Amino acid sequence: MRVLVTGGAGFIGSAFVRNLLTDALGTTPTAVTVLDALTYSGNRANLAPVAQDPRLVFVHGDITDPATVDEVLPGHDVVVHFAAESHVDRSITGAAPFVRTNVLGTQTLLDAALRHGLGRFVHVSTDEVYGSIEEGSWTEESPLAPNSPYAASKAASDLVALAYHRTHGLDVVITRCSNNYGPYQFPEKVIPLFVTNLMDGLPVPLYGDGGNVRDWLHVDDHCRGVHAAMVKGRAGEVYHIGGGRELTNLELTRLLIDACGATWDAVQMVTDRKGHDRRYSLDITKATTELGYQPLIDFEQGLAQTIAWYRENRHWWEPLKRTSAA
Repeated sequence: MRVLVTGGAGFIGSAFVRNLLTDALGTTPTAVTVLDALTYSGNRANLAPVAQDPRLVFVHGDITDPATVDEVLPGHDVVVHFAAESHVDRSITGAAPFVRTNVLGTQTLLDAALRHGLGRFVHVSTDEVYGSIEEGSWTEESPLAPNSPYAASKAASDLVALAYHRTHGLDVVITRCSNNYGPYQFPEKVIPLFVTNLMDGLPVPLYGDGGNVRDWLHVDDHCRGVHAAMVKGRAGEVYHIGGGRELTNLELTRLLIDACGATWDAVQMVTDRKGHDRRYSLDITKATTELGYQPLIDFEQGLAQTIAWYRENRHWWEPLKRTSAA
């Protein structure tokens, strides 16, 4: 099996590539191609553990460029599409890159998949496309009601992907995940931002009253879910990949402060983010029943391992924080 992974130098995409090439997912690919534009959050160092694998080919290119996609995609059996602009705060201050990459980029890939007779297209999406839910959990049939420009761009790309299945018969499968955490996550996201700040005695910003609720999913569990959808998913279907551990941001902050040996004095309450969704929650029954998916990594254990990774890998995140702050 020849697999093309878009955004494969990013946080989740690189985890998928590492898991795939180390046979952690139960599939032994004959070749894995990474297509990544290496924007601020793409980092070839994320692929260092598998960089010497002869099956890995890296292509520096943009998914919105039809010529690049036409050159790279032919010969692959499956595309696993992670490439996306993904930080909500950045989408609020400037939505154009999100629409360009997430919508136009996805459409460019889908067109190429049609032209070249691709076997399967796995589109990786997010729970944020549903908006906010006060109680209960979304199913895959829940209506899309995104509130941020980022979420709206992902919802649009989901609908485009499904349209290519329904209109053209393209073998498309969509996964929607909850909040990911783990090693190699760019330090603008809440867990690596808080951990690295606390390690250096810096303050951490807590939005609003800290009552926003998120379900936390270890990136390796997410990769298992995406792989299961790739192998077992039905064309034209959506599958939820959740972690099963809901926490308020306040609860998460307390866990991180304790784990890093800091005190509550480090917390700075800041004005809430515009359009900040209150709660996300995914029902994973369909993925469990059809794909055999279940999260395996205990949150406390996964969080401890993640914190230890950031403590031991300053050489990886310190330059990223300096660049991001510049």
